[in-house]
Amino acid sequence: MDRTQDNLRLLDGKRLLIVEEDFLAADDVCSTLRDLGATVVRSAPGVEAGITVLELQTVDGAILDIRLDEANVFLLVERLQERGIPFVFASTLSHSDGHTLYGGYLLCKTPNELRDIATALFDPARAGH
Repeated sequence: MDRTQDNLRLLDGKRLLIVEEDFLAADDVCSTLRDLGATVVRSAPGVEAGITVLELQTVDGAILDIRLDEANVFLLVERLQERGIPFVFASTLSHSDGHTLYGGYLLCKTPNELRDIATALFDPARAGH
């Protein structure tokens, strides 16, 4: 089994919160994540909706839109950190021009990109990073 497939298995059984302002852009990715065995708890359109999901659902990891309102995103980040929930910042393919500038990930359905996200969220070798 190649490294990409092996790391994609890290998503199997995980409950993910996707906070993405552009639902249609993230919809295909959510479908692909489900195909890989993840449960998309909710694709929330913004910070407040993401916080509400955290209060009502069990979440194993979160993917946050890199374009979220900077003033409010820290409220969500603090809640994730309080609960020990790993998270990454990402950008959908349609808005990918800034993702590398801020060190985030590209949120698209290609295996290599999802492998990188899975590794960042759930690889035990990266725990504490």
